[in-house]
Amino acid sequence: MPKPRKRLAGAAGPDGPDNKGPAGKRTKTKNPVGASATMGNSSPEKTSASKNCGKNLSSYWLMKSEPESRLEKGVDVKFSIEDLQAQPKQTACWDGVRNYQARNFLRAMQLEQEAFFYHSNCKEPGIAGLVKIVKEAYPDHTQFEKNSPHYDPSSKEDNPKWSMVDVQFVRMMKRYITLAELKTHYQAHKTTGGPLKNMALFTRQRLSIQPLTPEEFDFILSLEEKEPS
Repeated sequence: MPKPRKRLAGAAGPDGPDNKGPAGKRTKTKNPVGASATMGNSSPEKTSASKNCGKNLSSYWLMKSEPESRLEKGVDVKFSIEDLQAQPKQTACWDGVRNYQARNFLRAMQLEQEAFFYHSNCKEPGIAGLVKIVKEAYPDHTQFEKNSPHYDPSSKEDNPKWSMVDVQFVRMMKRYITLAELKTHYQAHKTTGGPLKNMALFTRQRLSIQPLTPEEFDFILSLEEKEPS
């Protein structure tokens, strides 16, 4: 049975927090013992993902979390990549997503897929490191917790609306890749047809969970070896 783990912090767009409607926040409440074993990698989650996400699902992702303290309904939603690194087994669940498209992306994630850990709603947003998916979608217990900022009274335990995955720290980026740097490349690539020309960070910027193409993922990794432009 899994041990209680600290929650991940609130997601946000590149220039500020997500609205409560378009996307969710994550909280640092503890996971009740056994909660993550409720449904595991259940087929209803995957069936729903297939219906909602289509066939061409991403193999790479960008996941946003807030590295600076911010209280939401009395709960500090801060959770940085350093916080994840400090967790037991460097693993935590990614809860609090309350946007249907972002939820569907969570449900589409598969074991061992990689994601960029993106620091949002902070002085200098950007990509801080890499994580991998170590448990596929299962019900997010915060939807049932009345004291959680993400409580959803319309969600039922026999038919939960919201899902989460478990992520594990892989490594820090060799250098912090800022939003400003990524935006410079995005704007150039819109003209030249480069890898970031349709990057969701700018075309669907309010989403806290975003798919990446292999070309986008590889290009961003290549920036580690270069001086900021």
